[in-house]
Amino acid sequence: MTAPLNYDEIPMQEKFIIMEELWENMSHNAEDNGFSPDWHLDVLANREENIKNSKSSFSDLESVKERLQKLT
Repeated sequence: MTAPLNYDEIPMQEKFIIMEELWENMSHNAEDNGFSPDWHLDVLANREENIKNSKSSFSDLESVKERLQKLT
């Protein structure tokens, strides 16, 4: 086993690189490793099906920003 890292000594940019590399490594074969619960996969499959059947709608970023600003 390797020695624990002292995270306080690692520069922020390197922390993000480490986090991205770790996420990439963990996400390989995520379904096989129990990374995502089955119900998450079901929701994603349902959303993909709705997109294929044109049952989903999307908003452009500017429209979303306007709606969010109206909420405040």
